[in-house]
Amino acid sequence: MATWSNLNFQNSASPLMEQIIFFHDHTLVILLMITILVSYLMLSLFFNKFINRFLLEEQMIEMIWTILPAITLIFIALPSLRLLYLLDELNNPLMTIKSIGHQWYWSYEYSDFLNIEFDSYMLQSNNQKNNFRLLDVDNRIILPMNNQIRVLITATDVIHSWTVPSLGIKVDANPGRLNQTNFFINRPGLFYGQCSEICGANHSFMPIVIESIPLKNFIKWINNY
Repeated sequence: MATWSNLNFQNSASPLMEQIIFFHDHTLVILLMITILVSYLMLSLFFNKFINRFLLEEQMIEMIWTILPAITLIFIALPSLRLLYLLDELNNPLMTIKSIGHQWYWSYEYSDFLNIEFDSYMLQSNNQKNNFRLLDVDNRIILPMNNQIRVLITATDVIHSWTVPSLGIKVDANPGRLNQTNFFINRPGLFYGQCSEICGANHSFMPIVIESIPLKNFIKWINNY
């Protein structure tokens, strides 16, 4: 999870988040190259006493500063489109859960397994000993790792947003509408998120916690629920 001194992305826990971080780094390198080139040209113009008489109304330089940005945009657009289609792709999910946003808590339904339902409230500060303040909940989402999971997201009152940064997930929860997303958790652990759409007075107090465990442990949890 992110800490106060961490200005980067959270460590990825899914292949999609890895691709998002790779694309961010790829785009940042291109922006850095453009910034260095433009800075060098500006400094050269400021401190150069010579004048190029062919600089104005010159066809060659017009072609160069039209073609180079077009090529640069292609290098950004192609990986971006690839990532966009990867985010929408859903291949044979193992299970489906439903997340419902309320003012101000989340409720979850495991409709594939005998209709398991529970509410997830933020733990109060006086009940926390070794937990993260304003981030831990009384009922965590238990999910199996190394499996494709589909999530249906909606709300009952106002617009919320179901967000887990380390999984690369941010989906609006709209009243009267079902939104769908999917993810693949590739390691065990606890992954924290929060509502990312301002939804009222207690908007900051409806966290999300996903607990990723091996499949055999998940089956035991389902049987004992």
